[in-house]
Amino acid sequence: MHNVVISGTGLYTPANSISNEELVQSFNAYVQQFNADNAAAIEAGDLQPLAESSAAFIEKASGIKSRFVMDKEGILDPQRMRPRLPQRSNDEMSVLCEMAVGAAKQALERAGKTAADIDGVIVACSNLQRPYPAVAIEVQQALGIQGFGFDMNVACSSATFGIQTASNSVQLGQARAVLLISPEVCTGHLNFRDRDSHFIFGDAATAVIVERADLATSEHQFDIVSTKLLTTFSNNIRNNFGFLNRASDEAADSPDKLFVQEGRKVFRDVCPMVAELVAEHLQENRIDVADVKRFWLHQANLSMNHLIVKRLLGREASIEEAPVILDTYANTSSAGSVIAFHTYQDDLASGALAVLSSFGAGYSIGSVILRKR
Repeated sequence: MHNVVISGTGLYTPANSISNEELVQSFNAYVQQFNADNAAAIEAGDLQPLAESSAAFIEKASGIKSRFVMDKEGILDPQRMRPRLPQRSNDEMSVLCEMAVGAAKQALERAGKTAADIDGVIVACSNLQRPYPAVAIEVQQALGIQGFGFDMNVACSSATFGIQTASNSVQLGQARAVLLISPEVCTGHLNFRDRDSHFIFGDAATAVIVERADLATSEHQFDIVSTKLLTTFSNNIRNNFGFLNRASDEAADSPDKLFVQEGRKVFRDVCPMVAELVAEHLQENRIDVADVKRFWLHQANLSMNHLIVKRLLGREASIEEAPVILDTYANTSSAGSVIAFHTYQDDLASGALAVLSSFGAGYSIGSVILRKR
């Protein structure tokens, strides 16, 4: 059995950013046109008018101020309101692969590794652009990695579940090092015409190098002390898009083929579940929560994060204890907690304990206890 570390992280950030103000301008233009086109039905009481949104509403509801996206023009076009990402030929690198490679190269550099040092690739994310061949195998080829690759999906918890899977492979000697990547084009499954959710998601990709401790040489090492996972079924966050849609008579663009959630129910259910799981995880490892210097939480909603850490610490957390990237990246699904980890790690002292945690559809919750080397 080998001791396992995370020795490098990487981040791919799209070139385009959309502010709340820009998003609201597009959304309100759509609302005004919809209400004008349906004025007679609205006047007759046969149809409810749509309500406009505001930047202040979005920030208050979520903590989000802007988001990075793979395509800006298509999203902000009131006649389209979805990203414009043309289908590529089978001989071209896929969108997810392109993002994954960008994050992976940065992680390899930080870890001081080359493709020859990696034995496995896992692509773990919420939405895969195709069922097969696996995006992970495409990434493997693009980087020149020998070994194995596979995809996995546990929604917003994909990265933490992937870290446990990678850690197990390394610990058991099945691989010297595994490259875990979470490329998320969340804007592709977001309904930009829904006032309650049109602002939630952004796009990004993260990468993590998980390797044997005795082979690690970088200055960015964290011992993987322990991992703990939990899933319990819920329909409160759902996306029904899939290959069987073509076998159904329902419209392929019906609302339930995009991201849908019961936000209040999710908040009520998930916050105590996450706090309880993390607390149990720390207790099982005989770690006092007061000794944890940092919590890198899933970046879905600022109020959720504040409540979870407050339940754990018994007080409000400082920005250093629970850093936030949600304001500029929005919810990037499985990539969010790793973006926070990647961005806010170098200031920790040797021996510092930290928790990387995710939570999302499933419900799925992941907790990874790390110690800075």
